[in-house]
Amino acid sequence: MSNWIRHTPRLTHHAALAVLHAAIEKSEQLGVAQNIAIVDEGGNLLAFIRMDGAKLLSRETAISKAISAASHRQPTAQLDPDLELKLAIAAGGRLTNLEGGQPLMIGNVCVGGIGVGSGTGQQDIEVAKAGAAILVEGVQA
Repeated sequence: MSNWIRHTPRLTHHAALAVLHAAIEKSEQLGVAQNIAIVDEGGNLLAFIRMDGAKLLSRETAISKAISAASHRQPTAQLDPDLELKLAIAAGGRLTNLEGGQPLMIGNVCVGGIGVGSGTGQQDIEVAKAGAAILVEGVQA
């Protein structure tokens, strides 16, 4: 019976907020307002902010980036560019390979994703990485 249940780490709302705050801090350092989304391993939205001045339409792409990073367990920029349209159609517009999505990992286990949108692709990546890094630091502390 012990093989009937799998015990895995889960992202708490406290961790999601810590990731969000770290990403906000990085956005402010870069001087760019961002939309930032944090999802759990199932793609459920745990935390979101649209910083003052962030592009309105980037709200949805930030959420899609977070879901994509969590579901593929890799940065969205590493997803095959030839699959962009197929991903979007197959998942009802919820999967993307746009830059700015990072999986949230505890060891080898993906516990969620962070998606960032409104800056350049490189800015989005930097902010997402800063958010993801705080999770690793928090677990090691």
